[in-house]
This record gives sequence, structure tokens and C-alpha cells, in this order.
Amino acid sequence: MSFTYSGIGLSLGIVQTISNGGIQGSLTGISIGVGVSSTQKVWRSLQAFGDIAFAYSFSNILIEIQDTIKAPPPSEAKVMKSATRLSVATTTVFYMLCGCMGYAAFGDAAPDNLLTGFGFYEPFWLLDVANVAIVVHLVGAYQVFVQPIFAFVERWASRRWPDSAFIAKELRVGPFALSLFRLTWRSAFVCLTTVVAMLLPFFGNVVGLLGAVSFWPLTVYFPVEMYIAQRGVPRGSARWVSLKTLSACCLVVSIAAAAGSIADVIDALKVYRPFSG
Repeated sequence: MSFTYSGIGLSLGIVQTISNGGIQGSLTGISIGVGVSSTQKVWRSLQAFGDIAFAYSFSNILIEIQDTIKAPPPSEAKVMKSATRLSVATTTVFYMLCGCMGYAAFGDAAPDNLLTGFGFYEPFWLLDVANVAIVVHLVGAYQVFVQPIFAFVERWASRRWPDSAFIAKELRVGPFALSLFRLTWRSAFVCLTTVVAMLLPFFGNVVGLLGAVSFWPLTVYFPVEMYIAQRGVPRGSARWVSLKTLSACCLVVSIAAAAGSIADVIDALKVYRPFSG
């Protein structure tokens, strides 16, 4: 799904650039002038780090992927190393092309969501295919990421009210077990998160903030600390210093990206209208 909508966005960006007769924008990014101050440009540049970090916040599903690998041979570690190198390289090249061609196609008017920039251009069916791919991708991803929350709340409720029939009772429907509590609370959670998403029309700002908040602890800090502990890296050694320096630099990037995203959200709130899209 990701390749589908990213490939469509990249292709449309190339076609739009050709139809424009040249590349829009400049090497220094958005122009300072009407509607964009130098301060806003700095905040948006920092927010961009958060957007990039969001694309690399994949470490929390690596364990789930590794759990499906049949090993040996080769070992799970070797397979995961090769897969991670290939996926990171592919993601970097592909998304950099999407970002560069999107800016080349629209220049300073480039939207947060590249596909929305082609909303008034043919072929409409191709955009529909891309949007369907996004929906399928997000529905599946939502199910993966939300399961730990569901499990945590349901375990807590079972311990808190062990004698409640509403929580403990299950109705067998063929091979399935239907719980009224799970049905009620999960439906309410999905509805609540959907309403919150509709109330927040700041696509790029929210993505940047989520990326900044999740990138350093999940993708950098915990993996680095686990590696140091598992390998017994001596404190003060060259490898220990390098890993700690990497972690500290990524922390600074995450803080700067979060600051830029928050500043942009504050600016957006000044003209915010609920459910405005």
C-alpha cells in the first residue's frame, strides 16, 4: 500500500514538473515574504525533521516482524540486519524522491499531503487508487498499533472488576467469542480517536509532533541502551562514547522538531475552525 500511493505521488510529481516546463521553488526552500516570516520558516524547517523522523519510527514493530521469521538458517539477527538495511535504504531513496519532486512540482505552494495538491488534475481515478491504498494501509496499521492499548485496558478492567459479568462474560458465536465489554469500549475508543482526528486538521504539524515525540525514545534510546547492556559495551570505550553521542544528537533533533511542530500548531490554532478539513 505504501509503495502504491507513494509511487503514484512520485509519478504525478514528475508529470506535473514536466508540464510546468521546469522546477518550481528554490534550493533554499520556501521564500520569506507575504504569509511566511523568517521565524515561521525556522519553525517549519524544524518541523520537517519531525516529519522525517516519523517515517523512520518503525522500531516498535521490528519485534513483531522478527517473530514471524523462520530461523535457522540463517539466524534471525542476520535476516533482520539485512532486511533493515534494505528497507531503510529503500525508504530513504523513495521518500526523498517524493519530497523533492513534490516541491519541484508545486514550489512554495506544496501541500503537507502531496496527493491533495493534485486534487484538481486528471486522472482522478489514479488519485482514487492512491487514496484507497492509504485507507487500507492506515486501517491495517491502526489495528497493529492499537492492540497493545486494547490488551492493557482489558487486563486492567479484568483485575479491577473480576466478578463483573459485563467484563468477563463472552458469548460464543460459532468459532468466535464475542465480549460485550470489548465490543463497547473498543467501538467507543475508535469513535473517540476518529473525532479527535477530525478536530485536528493540521496534518503536517501533527505528523511532525508525533514523529519528534516517538523517534528518540523508541528508535534510538531504547535500542542503543539494550545493545550496550546485551553486548556489555565497556563504559568510556570508543563504541560506548559513539553510541551515547548518537543518542544525544538524536535527542536534540527530536526536541527541536517537537518545538517547531508545536509552534506551527499554535499558529494554526489562531485561524482554526473545528471540522474544517
